Amino acid sequence: MIGPIWKWDAVDVAHGIRSKLISSREAVQASLDRLAAVNPSINAVTVVHAEQALSQADEADRAVRRGEALGLLHGVPLTTKENVDQAGEATSHGVVAFKDNIALTDSPPVANLRKAGAVVIGRTNMSAFAMRWHTDNDLHGPTYNPWNRGVTAGGSSGGAAASLAAGITAIAHGNDYGGSIRYPAYCCGLVGIKPTLGRVPHFNPSAKDERSLTAQLFSVQGPMARRVRDLRVALQAMSLGDARDPSWVPAPLEGPNLGRPIRVAMTTNPSQLGVHPAVEEAVRKAGDALARAGYEVEEVEPPDTDGVAELWWHLAWWEFNELSGAGIQKFGDEGVKQAIEMYVDSTPKVDLQAYMRGVAARATHLRQWLQFLERYPLVLGPVSTELPFLVDFDRQSEMTGETLRRAQRLLIAVNLLGLPAVAVPTGLSNGIPVGVQLIGSQFREDLCLDAAEVIEAELKLDTPIEPRG
Repeated sequence: MIGPIWKWDAVDVAHGIRSKLISSREAVQASLDRLAAVNPSINAVTVVHAEQALSQADEADRAVRRGEALGLLHGVPLTTKENVDQAGEATSHGVVAFKDNIALTDSPPVANLRKAGAVVIGRTNMSAFAMRWHTDNDLHGPTYNPWNRGVTAGGSSGGAAASLAAGITAIAHGNDYGGSIRYPAYCCGLVGIKPTLGRVPHFNPSAKDERSLTAQLFSVQGPMARRVRDLRVALQAMSLGDARDPSWVPAPLEGPNLGRPIRVAMTTNPSQLGVHPAVEEAVRKAGDALARAGYEVEEVEPPDTDGVAELWWHLAWWEFNELSGAGIQKFGDEGVKQAIEMYVDSTPKVDLQAYMRGVAARATHLRQWLQFLERYPLVLGPVSTELPFLVDFDRQSEMTGETLRRAQRLLIAVNLLGLPAVAVPTGLSNGIPVGVQLIGSQFREDLCLDAAEVIEAELKLDTPIEPRG
């Protein structure tokens, strides 16, 4: 624990507050000061709760002095994304028309973070409707990647990722329907976890309708951080049950000991559809790190990655266009309209019967993967098979939906399957972050985090950084 507090890991901040080495007020003020210094150049945090956060920090410090039982994140500053309900704040989804949709109560992820003692200092930027792998909208404007302003910070949780990389907080909340935690983490040199479906409860009380079927099956809430140990604590805090989410499962955070060596299926080029050389190198470096730590790493292809990704693409975009297409056209900005048009144009028309058969086929794919994961408890592969794309890549005429589906194939396959996956950086390629993801079986986040910690220890990428041009 050296240097300014805003550079500390969240675990160290929490320990410092408990031991009275520092106060929560000092930690929160450090985050607010860092926000004031860097946020104008990256536009990551869109709403700041300075007075409210400092007041909560003072109460957290009083609780320490009273000797009360303290939560895992007691007094630790963090941020939440603008598409989850937070009492007194707008659940804007990055859309101008929704900027005054004020939530009356906290959603489960926010409530759980507060129960753990965390202090929310602000809300983070996102793509409109959370439907782009790039963060920009007409409500708040673009978020810039602190590593390079010409490269996307990812989406849809790009504001969360950029804020972490620049040192505003050590933990941020995000969510993941098609890679919206792991892809921004990849672009900004961070760790992020997509938990198992059912691990972290979610429900937006302000929503007028229940979520669609694919949203219920593919989308999860989870944390992002700079270090794996912070990811562990944040996941534990967010996983507390909530009766508002009937899909929540009271599964233990630590699964049975598998013994050693743990077998890892390494795929550098899923489905053999092509991969950037720097991405392939990143996967091999991560595999070597795991092998040196005692894992048994083999080059093995998991079952039909491309078929799984294709099914996600067809189900997600057909359903989204059917249920939300009119709303996008009415309320969306030009960026999300163009992106959705590209996605839909690349998706064969699906009638209701084909949709139902597709949903049924999900079980076949999941069964095959679960059987595969009995032999290889971990899959190591790319987050994206391409380096982070340039800003506004999905609005360029040369970009197609098929190109994106191929690049993000392992990313979106995990969402269709509902499995846990951790993104972890492995270094830089020409100054741009690159990394990998580790995929485990249902509710084996612990195995993914253990392996990510091994990779982090050997291939650590130093963050936070000063934002660059």
